[in-house]
Amino acid sequence: MKKERAVILGAGESGTGAAVLAQKQGFDVFVSDKGAIKSHYKKMLTNRNIIFEENKHTEDLILNADIIIKSPGIPENVDIIRKAAQKNIPVISEIEFAGRYTNAKMICITGSNGKTTTAELTYHILKNAGLNVGLAGNVGKSLALQTAENNFDVFVVELSSFQLDGMTDFKADIAVLLNITPDHLNRYENKFENYVSSKFKIIQNQTEKDAFIYCADDDTITSEIAKRIIKAQKFPFSVKTTLKKGAYKKDNQIIINTNSKQFTMENGLLALEGDHNVYNSMAAGITALLNDISDTKLKNSLSDFTGVEHRLEKYLKIRGIRFINDSKATNVNSVWYALQTVDEKIVLIMGGQDKGNNYGILKDLVRRKVKAIVAMGLDNKPVVGAFEDIVPVYETSSMEDAVKISYQLADEGDTVLLSPACASFDLFKNYEDRGRKFKEAVRNL
Repeated sequence: MKKERAVILGAGESGTGAAVLAQKQGFDVFVSDKGAIKSHYKKMLTNRNIIFEENKHTEDLILNADIIIKSPGIPENVDIIRKAAQKNIPVISEIEFAGRYTNAKMICITGSNGKTTTAELTYHILKNAGLNVGLAGNVGKSLALQTAENNFDVFVVELSSFQLDGMTDFKADIAVLLNITPDHLNRYENKFENYVSSKFKIIQNQTEKDAFIYCADDDTITSEIAKRIIKAQKFPFSVKTTLKKGAYKKDNQIIINTNSKQFTMENGLLALEGDHNVYNSMAAGITALLNDISDTKLKNSLSDFTGVEHRLEKYLKIRGIRFINDSKATNVNSVWYALQTVDEKIVLIMGGQDKGNNYGILKDLVRRKVKAIVAMGLDNKPVVGAFEDIVPVYETSSMEDAVKISYQLADEGDTVLLSPACASFDLFKNYEDRGRKFKEAVRNL
C-alpha cells in the first residue's frame, strides 16, 4: 500500500518537528524551505534520512502531497499555498498536525503581549507540582517534535496568531487569552478585526467541559465575547473589578475563585512585578487551580519564578545604573508595559525594523519617565520623528554604541532599558540575538 505523502514547508523548529512526527506516523516525508536551513535542523533531518531541499520550492515535489504542513511564518497568500488550494491539497499548521497524534491535555495561551511569560510560569507551576508536563509551541521545542519523542500527560502551548490561523480541528482544554492589541496587521489585510478573529480561534471547538480564561479589563476581548456564543466555562481576571468567578486584585491581594476552590496571595509576594505581570500570574493561577494544584505549591511557584530571558530581564547594575533587557518587546504595547514597570528615570534604547508603528500611546509615559532615547537601527527616522520634540534622541546603528551612549547619559539610580518596539532583523538574527548582544555590550562596559 502506498504511503501518504506529507510535505512540510519551512524547516525551522516547527517544520523540522512536523517532519520528525510525520515520519514516525508512517508518512512519505519531504521538507522544502525557500531559504537556507540552519545547520542544527539540517542535521536533524539528515540523521533521520528525511529528504529535504533548501533555497527553493520545487512545485512538482510539493504539489503531489496528500497533506501540506505549513510553518507559521509562511503567509496564506504565497504562490505555492494558492496552488495547493487549487489542487484541493489540505494545508494545515504543525500544531494542528501534532494534535492528531496526542491525547495530552492542552493548555493553550495566546495574547499580543505576555504569552511567553504566562506559558513559562504555568509550566513552572505544573512541573513543580509533579505533573508530567511539556512546554511547546511558540516557546521551546515544537509540539510536533515533543509529541514524537515524549509522552506527556499535559502540554502548555504558547500560540501566536499565525499558529492559530492554521488550526481547524485542534482544541484547547484550557484556553487563555491575555490581551489583544494591534500587531502583525500586515498579515491581516491591515484590518484589526481580522487579527481579533485570529486570536479568538483559541476557543474554537471548545465544549462545556473546557475552560476559557480571559482578561476582563481588555475592552476588545469583552466586546468580542459579547458577540459570541461561548460554550466553555468562563474564568475572567481583572485588576479593576471584583469578580465572583475567576481572579481579581483587592487590597494588595490577588484572589482566585474557581468552581470549587478559593486561593489568596499577597500581591507583594509575586515574583513578577507590575500590573501586566499580575494579569499573567492570575491567568497562570486560575489554570493551576483548574489542575488541582495545592495552595502551598501554587504560592511557592508564583513567588520563586525567575522570569523569561529577554522579557524585562533585570541584568546587571553598574555604578548604580540598572540595565534591563526587554529585547522581546517587538511592538509598541510591550514597550508601554515595560515603561509602566520601571520606577526610576529611564534611558530607553529602541528602534529596529519598524512595523508601521504608531508611537502615540508611548508619548505621555516617555514625557514622564524617559530622560533620553537612543534610537538603534538602520533607519531611525520613525523613532526620531515620534520623540524628538519630547526628549533628546541619539542615533546609532550598533548595539555596542547604543549601550555606551546610554551609559554616558544615565546617572546613578537610573535604568537603561532595551525595549525596541520593533523587529530585530535589520541588525540582528532575531530578538534573542539582539538581547544577547545587549548583555554582552553591558558586560564590556
